[in-house]
Amino acid sequence: MEKKSFVTLVMTVVGGMLFALGMCMCLLPEWNMFNQGLGFGGVGLVILLITLIKFRKDKGMKPIKWNIKTIGKVVYGIISALVMGAGMSMVMAFEGMMMQGIIIGIVGMVMMLGLIPMCLGLKESK
Repeated sequence: MEKKSFVTLVMTVVGGMLFALGMCMCLLPEWNMFNQGLGFGGVGLVILLITLIKFRKDKGMKPIKWNIKTIGKVVYGIISALVMGAGMSMVMAFEGMMMQGIIIGIVGMVMMLGLIPMCLGLKESK
């Protein structure tokens, strides 16, 4: 493994863990740490964004062009993640909504699968 790949891996893990811990701190009222969670989540998000920029630079990729198509893909990804998260929340947190939550969660997963052809495209096999 190259040194720059290892650094990217470590930055991704640290950023993801800080972001996840921050969101747990925000969303679990038993912890009573909403403000601290915002800080942790924000730091994790910044680390993840820096990692994305570093990864693209290391691979020789051009900066992301922000046009209507790119913004549409990002918005679609956010909406699909929210739909899946809402379904999983219904399963875990709300009494008597397990089946509805499972169905909504699966719909969100299928929406996320739609990102693959949207971002990479579909190609004919030879």
